[in-house]
Amino acid sequence: MGKIVLNTALCLVLLCSSAFSQKVEQGRVTRIMEWGKIQPRKLIDCPTAGLLPRGSFDFDIRIYPGGGVINTIDIGLMNRFMLGLSFGGAKLISEEKPDWNPRIEFAAKIRFINESYLMPAFVLGYDGQGVGAYNDSLERYQYKSKGFYGVVSKNYLVFDIPVGFHFGTNYSLENEDEDKNITLFLGADIRFNESFGAVLEYDLGTNDDDSKALGEGKGYLNLGFQWIFSDQLSLELDLRNIFTNTEDISQVGRELRIIFVEFF
Repeated sequence: MGKIVLNTALCLVLLCSSAFSQKVEQGRVTRIMEWGKIQPRKLIDCPTAGLLPRGSFDFDIRIYPGGGVINTIDIGLMNRFMLGLSFGGAKLISEEKPDWNPRIEFAAKIRFINESYLMPAFVLGYDGQGVGAYNDSLERYQYKSKGFYGVVSKNYLVFDIPVGFHFGTNYSLENEDEDKNITLFLGADIRFNESFGAVLEYDLGTNDDDSKALGEGKGYLNLGFQWIFSDQLSLELDLRNIFTNTEDISQVGRELRIIFVEFF
């Protein structure tokens, strides 16, 4: 009788353990899937392999030093393809006359490889929107646009916290400063909980360190802190150019970013 009770109890323990393990594993899979829905399309300046779902769009409003504003709208046309356009200018939030950017800038991104357990996602894209005031003499933004780029992204659960890693290379068409080098960038994003996250990126800036360029060879390190109201709306405070890699700039830039996602 004792053996029967012991065997029955052991079976119940094994069943409960199996159910608990399955529940934990399902929870991890669910969290990865949920994380994938909110994966950023861009860290701060550096793109990721993230895309908008088909039939959705987002508004990305960036307010940068000097009263500048950049408004971007991206549209998920297909599950593997999205388009975007942006426009803005400096001194929009000030008492001075606005200094508009010279044109509307376009962006496009197509994913060739979806992320799997072993493989990272891979995209190719173009983004013509730089950040900061436009320099007419050099025909470039203060911080160059990425131009043509390729990125790989891979997502993990680190101590049950979703973390994404991103690595890419790009060639900017803003090269009137005679610095036509290809550059590399890398970054990460982390979601601490439902309300808070952070992004970090570093661009080597090898396309912005020649004699006529604005950079000084230290690269561009940017850090952002996210307050996430929902999967649709987030507010972000970005610290730009932490290495102060730009001539005539001795302070870290502070920017505000608002991102809103909606479906058609």
